[in-house]
Amino acid sequence: MPIKHYKPTTPGRRGMTVINYEKLSKQGPEKSLLEPLKKYSGRNSYGRITVRHRGGGNRKKYRLIDFKRNKFDLSATVLSIEYDPNRSAHIALIQYEDGQKSYIVAPHGLKSGDKVISGDGADIIPGNALPLRSIPTGTFIHNVELYPGKGAQLARSAGNMAQLMAKEGKLALIRLPSGELRNVPLSCMATVGQVSNLDHENVNYGKAGRKRHMGWRPTVRGSAMNPCDHPHGGGEGKSPIGRPGPVTPWGVPTLGHKTRKKKNKSDKFIVKRRGKK
Repeated sequence: MPIKHYKPTTPGRRGMTVINYEKLSKQGPEKSLLEPLKKYSGRNSYGRITVRHRGGGNRKKYRLIDFKRNKFDLSATVLSIEYDPNRSAHIALIQYEDGQKSYIVAPHGLKSGDKVISGDGADIIPGNALPLRSIPTGTFIHNVELYPGKGAQLARSAGNMAQLMAKEGKLALIRLPSGELRNVPLSCMATVGQVSNLDHENVNYGKAGRKRHMGWRPTVRGSAMNPCDHPHGGGEGKSPIGRPGPVTPWGVPTLGHKTRKKKNKSDKFIVKRRGKK
C-alpha cells in the first residue's frame, strides 16, 4: 500500500503520513465474524494497572481470525482485503467451498478473487497454509505455530516473515524476524509469504491526537518528575539520572535488562538468541 502525504496546512499536518486504503474493501466487516471488545485500560483482573499509558481510544470490535487453518484440502476464495483496527496487518475475508466464511491474516500480494487452500498437498504460493514438513527449505513463511494445533503465534504483524532454514528429525529450524534461530516441530502449520501492509513501519503519526485515538495516553519522562515520583527525578535544571543505568518508576533496571526466565522450558529449542552473533 502506498503512503499518503499531507501538505503542511497546520503544525500537526506537517510531516503527517497515512496508509492509502484505496485498494481495501469499502464494505463493512462480516458481522458474523465480529465480537465485542472490552476495554481494560492496562488493568489486570485485580483492577491494578500493569501496563501504563493505556486508555481511551475509539470503540472497535474484534475480528475473529482463523490462526489454525485446519480446514484441510478445501479450497477458499478471497472475497475482500479489509482493514483491521486490532492489528497492523490487513486481513482477508475468505469463503470455503462449503459456504463457511473466515478471516485470515492477508499475505503481501493476495487479491480479491484469489484461491487459497491449506493441507499437505497445497502449492507453495502466498496465502496457502501447510505443515512445515511439506514446505521446501528456504521458503519465506508467516503465521507459524509453536505447538501443533495451537494456532499461529510467530511472524504475524505487518511486513514480517520468517524463513525455513533446515529440517532435521522431527524439528524444523526457523529464522524469526528478530534474527533468532529456533526449532519448531515439523507438524506445526505455517502460511507461505510475507505479511501484508509493508509500509506500516514508515507511517509518521504527526500529532499526539492520533495516538490517543489508538488508546495510547501520554508518557512523561522520569527526569521531568520530582524525586518522590521517579528515581530519575529532581535536581537543578537538566540533571543526569544519577544511577549506573535507567530504571522504571519502581527501580527495576530497563533498557537491556533481561526479563526472560533463567530456566525456561523452551530454552532447548532456541539455537541462537536474537542480537547474538
